[in-house]
Amino acid sequence: MRAPRRFLPSLPLLAAFEAAARTGSVTGAARELSLTQSAVSRQIKALEEQLGIELFAREKQSIRLTVGGAAYAREIREALSKISSASLTLRANPMGGTLTLATLPFFGARWLTPRLPRFLAAYPGVSVNLVTRIAPFDFRHEVIDAAIHFGGETWPGTGMVRLRPETVLPVCTPGLRDQYAFADPADLRAAPLLHLTTRPDAWERWLRRYGADAENVHGMLFDQFALLAQAAVAGLGIALLPSFLMEEELSSGRLVPALPLPYTPEEAYYLCWPVERAEHPPMMAFREWLVAETAPDRA
Repeated sequence: MRAPRRFLPSLPLLAAFEAAARTGSVTGAARELSLTQSAVSRQIKALEEQLGIELFAREKQSIRLTVGGAAYAREIREALSKISSASLTLRANPMGGTLTLATLPFFGARWLTPRLPRFLAAYPGVSVNLVTRIAPFDFRHEVIDAAIHFGGETWPGTGMVRLRPETVLPVCTPGLRDQYAFADPADLRAAPLLHLTTRPDAWERWLRRYGADAENVHGMLFDQFALLAQAAVAGLGIALLPSFLMEEELSSGRLVPALPLPYTPEEAYYLCWPVERAEHPPMMAFREWLVAETAPDRA
């Protein structure tokens, strides 16, 4: 059902309101929009009259959002952001066929990006925009067609397909391994253990898997795999890292298994998408290609 015209203010009115709400002043909004203060004031007043709601409380030479105005500002800011993103996407690919994909930073850099040329060669009419996200998010608040996520099948309101599992190894520098002369899993507790904030219990799970004490495990924290991997290469400690993403460091000998004891958790990599984007042609093409690309890893 189409909204009545009175509930669809023009973009200039909304832009003036959003800028004033964000900067906290008419002067700031005017400077940002290259308008006069009186022009911005008139636009805000026109918007209030159209909505029949007071958006700002005027106090001498200052303005303050009302409760309703603050809530409206959040919604309008999100809507304007989506319009801006849609416009940038259209400008980048005027013929359509754009896929905006959120991916985990390390997975995107080490595994996905080197393979993207094959996808683009197979689907020359599709362009791909990549953004990184460390944790699951709400598709309703992001202008994103799909996301690659590590975890379980626990992303409500989305379609999901399992891509591949992950096997981690406790890795460190050869010097650290020789220094501690690890012989069994319990020996690793004597060395510094490096942790990833998004997988806070990874070491506990690995230690329990191999019958070692998993209580009070401490160590340095890192918020991304890239930092964790670099810390291991620098000799700061032992890290649990996915072997399929660390092939370069392992083959070169910069990192070695502290012990050759891999662990494969129940979680896996998934491609997820909002249900309303399931039939988006670039999304369908990417899903088909990615499922085929990861088939050997699932096997």
